[in-house]
Amino acid sequence: MSSELQSENPPTPHQRENCIFCRIASGEIPSHVVYEDEQLKAFLDIQPIRPGHVLIIPKTHHDYYDDLPPDLASAIVHLGQRLGKVMKSIYSVERVAFLFTGTDVAHVHAHVVPMHEKTDITSPIYIEQQDLTFRLAPRAGDDELRQVVAALSTQLDHAVAGK
Repeated sequence: MSSELQSENPPTPHQRENCIFCRIASGEIPSHVVYEDEQLKAFLDIQPIRPGHVLIIPKTHHDYYDDLPPDLASAIVHLGQRLGKVMKSIYSVERVAFLFTGTDVAHVHAHVVPMHEKTDITSPIYIEQQDLTFRLAPRAGDDELRQVVAALSTQLDHAVAGK
């Protein structure tokens, strides 16, 4: 995969014109692609929780993970597992988080995040100071994102070839 921003086609009939992830899936909106096949696109989150934070989306629109056909859900989980193994190697972490959140965009997407601290992905139920406020993570620079794409996609290609 190229580490450049990729942009190519308009939405298909199985996509929604006003859905940002459909527009990313079609290439209408550029993204830092780590992996892509006929069903899925995996790209870097531009507001990463940690470096290497990847989003996996189906190219067809499904609002929520429980709307997914089982084979597509399985493909997303399988890709998440493969990315997780690569992230453990690249970032020297013991754990990688995989989660469907569905809080910001009503298009199925899974987050795959290398966990450096146990609080990288957490629930507010564990927070003692209940009056905390949150902000979006800062936008990562395109050069940094290109470097991460190169590292992840190269390792992922090697892992696939070694199957």
